[in-house]
Amino acid sequence: MDTTVRIDSERVASDRSTDRAADRSDKQRPDAEGTKLRVLLMLEIHEGSQERFLTAYESIRDQVAQVPGHLRDQLCQSIEDPTQWLITSEWAGADEFLTWVNSPEHQDMVLPLHGCVRGTRSLRYSVARETGSHGPGTAAERPSPAPGARARSRASRSGAERPAEPEVVRCALSFEVKPGSEAEVARILSGYKSPDPHVDERTSLHRTSVFMRGNVVVRAVEIAGDMRAALQHVARQPQVRAAEEALNPHLAEPRDLDDPEGARAFFMRAALAEDFHQVSATPRDGVVRAAFLYPVRPGCADAAAQVLARHDEADLNDRNGLLAASSIYVRQDLLVRVVDVRSVPDPDPATLLGVDRDAVARLGRLLDVQGDLTDDAGLRLLHAASEMTPVTDRRAATAS
Repeated sequence: MDTTVRIDSERVASDRSTDRAADRSDKQRPDAEGTKLRVLLMLEIHEGSQERFLTAYESIRDQVAQVPGHLRDQLCQSIEDPTQWLITSEWAGADEFLTWVNSPEHQDMVLPLHGCVRGTRSLRYSVARETGSHGPGTAAERPSPAPGARARSRASRSGAERPAEPEVVRCALSFEVKPGSEAEVARILSGYKSPDPHVDERTSLHRTSVFMRGNVVVRAVEIAGDMRAALQHVARQPQVRAAEEALNPHLAEPRDLDDPEGARAFFMRAALAEDFHQVSATPRDGVVRAAFLYPVRPGCADAAAQVLARHDEADLNDRNGLLAASSIYVRQDLLVRVVDVRSVPDPDPATLLGVDRDAVARLGRLLDVQGDLTDDAGLRLLHAASEMTPVTDRRAATAS
């Protein structure tokens, strides 16, 4: 019995049946003298990323279930704070768990979660005593809801829509390079041959856009299908490995992608959560991609992202709007907005920057920028302070 966490039955997103564990081979069960391990992984996700988090969890849960030694797990959501989640997992023993958690396979498997999760804390306990019920009508015999069904239905009632098939999954990475190395970094990132976009019958590389502002690099990735399979496919390409190795001397903070802990730490530092993604309901012709890195005041990135998203939603719903698509990524005080815009002469600077003239005062309080955003001079200052330089935009149709 685990009484360390309050679990609301209406918030349980997934409860694996014990029958699955019973079907495992004897090698995956604790022997009579063995000690099972209970792992509690507490996660804080970014606001607005619940659907993406659940999708990422669904993409890896069955893979984790096949790991030798894994018995069962349960995904729970706090009844007090919807951004707080808990994954409890049970293992045949500590050795099996540690073998997996320290492996490169674990590193690849959990990558889809990185863009949704703000922070984690892991607790590990050996099971000393266990109490269970075996009579009729016990929880083990009652059918579990479909994975994520309750949380997803709640999101659907609030207006969220399930993604179309095949789903395009987005993530972004941001990292700093050493001042003075920007030109060489841009050359490395734009110079290698694009990998084959075809991964398997379910998955393909969709688009990768790289932007820089000063010594900050932002890489926005779009995958159609399984993010983990796509990342593994890309990592195996020799030209990609060579480019990543060439980047290493120029990074402001060292990394070692060959070391599981080092790679995990890098991706946790670099991952940006996609807080919002919206697409125009009407086709836009002649679209180009732009990105902006906003100078936000400390602690204001999430609030500024909401203001920008409301502006973009209104423009995307306008048949004559400038925007074709908008993705907004956040990590701590880093706020990046990637937009596809119609290529028109003299586009409205306020629309391009996401400035809603009805909410300009609030946005101005959230951004650290000089000038009045209600006039052209202030908008020019914001544009100069936030515009990112495109480095490369690789699409599947043009991969070579």
